[in-house]
Amino acid sequence: MSELAPESAGQKFQRLVEIMALLRGPGGCPWDREQTFDTIKPYLLEETYEVMDSIDARDWNGLADELGDLLLQSVFFAQMAAEENRFRIEDALDAINGKLIRRHPHVFAGGSARTPGEVKQRWDEIKTEELRQRGRSREGLLDGVSRALPALVEAQQISSKASRTGFDWQNAGQIVGKLHEELAEMEEARASGDRAGLEHEIGDLLGTLVNLARFLDLDAEQALRGANARFRRRFGYIERRLAERGRPAGEATLEEMDALWEEAKAVEETAGP
Repeated sequence: MSELAPESAGQKFQRLVEIMALLRGPGGCPWDREQTFDTIKPYLLEETYEVMDSIDARDWNGLADELGDLLLQSVFFAQMAAEENRFRIEDALDAINGKLIRRHPHVFAGGSARTPGEVKQRWDEIKTEELRQRGRSREGLLDGVSRALPALVEAQQISSKASRTGFDWQNAGQIVGKLHEELAEMEEARASGDRAGLEHEIGDLLGTLVNLARFLDLDAEQALRGANARFRRRFGYIERRLAERGRPAGEATLEEMDALWEEAKAVEETAGP
């Protein structure tokens, strides 16, 4: 007996679409059937960050699983839209396929683009023209940056957009100098007890740090996620070492925890990347 040919990606995707329709249909899952666009939104964000966690951990099996979960969210939204006769998943696929072809004329239409920067510039130009044709032309350069993004990502994107007009620092040293200036202003606000002013200055300080990351071709969001991961590891080390001594973290002195923190750093440096 000959073996069956393996399912193609398209066949597997169609199966996912059919499963989602069954779950939402009569006799399907009560939980799935009661969901709405608004109730599913938090899961979309959660799955997105779980994908990012898998990438950071270089957990390829986990990434495959999380990408499946993220794909489910697209199918879930499209199924609810189809039930309301708004659009179908096929329309979403047509939209992205057409968009990729239109915005890569150097691949599909005999255009030219020698560098990633030229590709990005042409992408933005085509995107702006598409919006104009739909009567949705932007009033300003920054209108294309979503306000729903995490603040660090938004800050990096708006500063990157602004820099294309020449509104940018000349070198990293200037940004470091601005950091010192913002630190001094923050300290003045703290000393005066001006809570609103303090929040303002901390925002400026964070924005300047994001600018420094962008100028150095670093991703501020990923830099902070890396710092968070290091803190988790080192604080977990503190908890484990204290537990070995029969003491909870809440009963340890700051000096003990500081010493264990430095010990955790030394262990990481010895282990290497």
